[in-house]
Amino acid sequence: MEKLNLQIQELKFTEPSLKAQYLKSIYGKVLVGIFLLILLLGVSIISIAIGSLNLTLKEVFTALFTETEKSYIVWNIRLTRTVGAILAGASLAVAGAVMQNVLKNPLASPFTLGVSHGAAFGAAFAIIILGAGHTHSFGSEAVTVFKLYHVALSAFLGALLTVILILLLSFLKRVTSEAIILAGVALSSLFGSATMFLQYFASDFQVAATVFWTFGDMGKAGWTENKIMFFAFILCFLFFLLNRWNYNAMLWGDEIAKSLGVNIKFLRVSSMFLSALIVSVCIAFLGIIGFVGLISPHLVRFLVGNDYRFLIPYSALLGAALLLVSDLVARTVMAPTVLPVGIITSFAGAPLFFYLLIRKRRL
Repeated sequence: MEKLNLQIQELKFTEPSLKAQYLKSIYGKVLVGIFLLILLLGVSIISIAIGSLNLTLKEVFTALFTETEKSYIVWNIRLTRTVGAILAGASLAVAGAVMQNVLKNPLASPFTLGVSHGAAFGAAFAIIILGAGHTHSFGSEAVTVFKLYHVALSAFLGALLTVILILLLSFLKRVTSEAIILAGVALSSLFGSATMFLQYFASDFQVAATVFWTFGDMGKAGWTENKIMFFAFILCFLFFLLNRWNYNAMLWGDEIAKSLGVNIKFLRVSSMFLSALIVSVCIAFLGIIGFVGLISPHLVRFLVGNDYRFLIPYSALLGAALLLVSDLVARTVMAPTVLPVGIITSFAGAPLFFYLLIRKRRL
C-alpha cells in the first residue's frame, strides 16, 4: 500500500514536469518558425533591392506602394522573380519532405528520383519534335523559347510519367526504399539518354533552346506563371498539412499506422501524385532546380526534429529562403553576368547528398 502511494506521488510530480518539457519544446519550435519567417522576409527584401540597378530600402517600399520611375522594375522584374523563387523553393522543399516520408528514404527528392530529368525530356520533346524550339536572341540575352506553354505542358507530362513509374515500382513486392532511389537513378539515365538522342537530330537552335531550358532560371517567372504555381502549391500544401498526423504515424511503420486508422496506400499514392504536381509545375516554368527538395527537409529536421506538424511548413519557409539566397548568389557572384540558379543549388546540394549517403551507410 505504501509502495502504491509512493508511485502515485511520483506520478503527480512527474506529470507537470513532462508537460512543462513538452510546452518548452513546442515554444522552441515556434521560435524557430518565427526566425525562418523573418529570414525569408529579409532575404525577399534584399532580393528585390539587388540587381543591375541597386535600390535602397526606401526606394523599394516607395516603388511598391506609389507610382515612381522604378515601379516597373520592382513590380515586373524584381518582384516576379522573388515571388517565383519563394513558390518554387517552398514547393520543392515540401515535396521532398513528403517523398522522404512515404518512400521511407532520406535520400528521396524530386531531383534524385529522376522527376527533373523526366521533365527535361518532356521539354526537349516539345522544343524539337513539336516545334516549340524557335529561338531568338536580343543583344547579350540568352536564348528565348517561344510557345512556352507547350514546353511547360510537355515537361509536366514527362515528370508525371516518372512519378507513375516510381509508384508502380514502390507497390511491387520486395522493392526496398534503397531500390526506389536506384530506380530513380536508372530513370534519370534513361530520360537523359532519350534527351540526348533527340538533341543529336536537332538543329543548332533547337539544341540551344533545350539546353537553355534545362538551366534553372528565376527570370522565367512572370505573374501568370506565379499564379499557376501558387494555386498548385496551396492545393498540395493544404493536403499535406491536413495529413501531418498521418505522416507522423507512418514514421513508426506501416503496421502501426494502419492500426491507427491510416489508409497507407491512398496516402502514399495521393502524396506522391501531389508532390509530382507541384514539382512538375515549377520545373515546367523555371527549368531544373536540383537538391532544394533534399537539403531543406534535412536542415529543418536538424532544427525541430521529425515532427511533420512543423516539418512541412518550416521546410516550405527554409526552401523558399534557400532558393532566394541561391538566386542572389547567381545574380551577384559574376555580375553583370547572371548565372542559372540550378548551377548554384547543385553546387550546394551535392556535398550534402554525399554526406547523407555516408551517414546512411554507417547507420
